[in-house]
Formats: sequence, structure tokens, C-alpha cells
Amino acid sequence: MDIQTATFIAVLFFAVSALYSSVGQGGATGYIAIMGLVGIPTEIIRPVALTLNIVGSGITTFRFARAGHFNWLAAIPLVATSIPLAFIGGTVTLPANIFRPLLGVLLLVSAAYLIWQSIYKQRFPEDKNPHVPLLGGLSAGGVIGFLSGLFGIGGGVLLSPLLLIARWVSVRQTAAIAALFILVNSSAGLAGTIVTVQELPVVLPIWAGSVLFGAWIGSGMGAQGLSPRILIWLLAAALIIAGLKFILI
Repeated sequence: MDIQTATFIAVLFFAVSALYSSVGQGGATGYIAIMGLVGIPTEIIRPVALTLNIVGSGITTFRFARAGHFNWLAAIPLVATSIPLAFIGGTVTLPANIFRPLLGVLLLVSAAYLIWQSIYKQRFPEDKNPHVPLLGGLSAGGVIGFLSGLFGIGGGVLLSPLLLIARWVSVRQTAAIAALFILVNSSAGLAGTIVTVQELPVVLPIWAGSVLFGAWIGSGMGAQGLSPRILIWLLAAALIIAGLKFILI
């Protein structure tokens, strides 16, 4: 990979990180979309996305927690089962002809979620008394955790709509919990993935730095209540294009 391409990807990763972190997400689906569009090999996409997710979600978790939007009682049932199952999912390697269309569908679902959130987010009350039922939290955390490790994502785009639709927690608490969920699942998924990975791009530290900077800016905006709705719609459009590329090409 030449330096111009690597730099261009770093700039795109910064933008994705800033946008996703503003709504409590790690950005893996955005990173996957970019890497898919520029032709990075499928076997490299998952570990790179997980690594960048850890960097971005770590910063996002810190910023939202510092702003007072985090609640451990709501998060524990979700992460308790997600961590081991994310590790198991990370050890599973799907054939490219199966992995690509499934990943494409996941990207389309993620785009639909972003559009849905930008339309309906303000309709959810800011309830300060979160309640995640034990059985529901354990079940949801386990299923989403496995999918997180399998597809190389943190699972936030799957968890967030569930939390909001079920009205288990408020909008900002959803963002904070999703960030932690992404952090722990990405870490577990990467641990499982490393077993099958032979090499990673030498430019990964540069990409991680751009993600860190983007997450610092975006999570600060999100924690203060700013919502870049138009940019989220543009990002959703990019995910739709990338998702269709994985499915059709």
C-alpha cells in the first residue's frame, strides 16, 4: 500500500471515528466499509476494524462516563455474557463467499439504524432510572457478543436500537453503555481473531492515531448533546454503498 492511499484512509477513519463516537458507537462498520471499498483483503479487515474499535470506543466510554451518562447496573447483564461469546465468535472464520454477503447485509442494517436514530432519537425520554432485565440483558448480550466477534464489530449498532426500542435506558445512557459494550467485545473478539491472523498493516498505528483523535472530538460533541444529523445521513449512505458492494461484487 502506497503512502498516499494509507493517508487517505487515515483521513476517512478520522471522519468515521468522529461521527460514530458522537452517538456512542465505535465505528467498526464504517472502517469495514472503507476497507472494503479500497480493496483491503477480507482476512485483514476484521482484526483491523476490531483494533480501531478498541481505540475509539475506549475514548468514547471515558468521555460519556465523565459526563455522567454511565450506569454500571444497566451495563453488567449485557457485558457479562457478551465477552466470552465475542471471543468465541472471533475464533470462527467464515469463507469469503459467505462472509462478504453477510457482512453486506450487516452494513445495510447498520445504515438503516443510523437513519432511524437520526429521525427518532429525540422522541425517547431522558429517563434517569435505567432498568435492564437480568434475563433479557444476559440473552441479548450473549447473542450480540457472538455476532460482534464473528463480524469484527463491537456490536453497538445492534445493541443500541434494542436498548432504545425496549426502552430499557435513556438515549444518552444507551450511548454510554454501547461504548463500553463495544470496548469489551472488540477486545474479546480481537483476542479470538489474533489466533488466525498472520500479519497486520504496518500503517495500523497511524490509523489508530487518527481514530483516537476523531473519537476525542466526536465523543465530546455527543456527550454535550450535539447531534450531527446531516453527517450521519451521509455516513449511512456510504454504508449502503459499501454494503451493496459486499453483496453484489
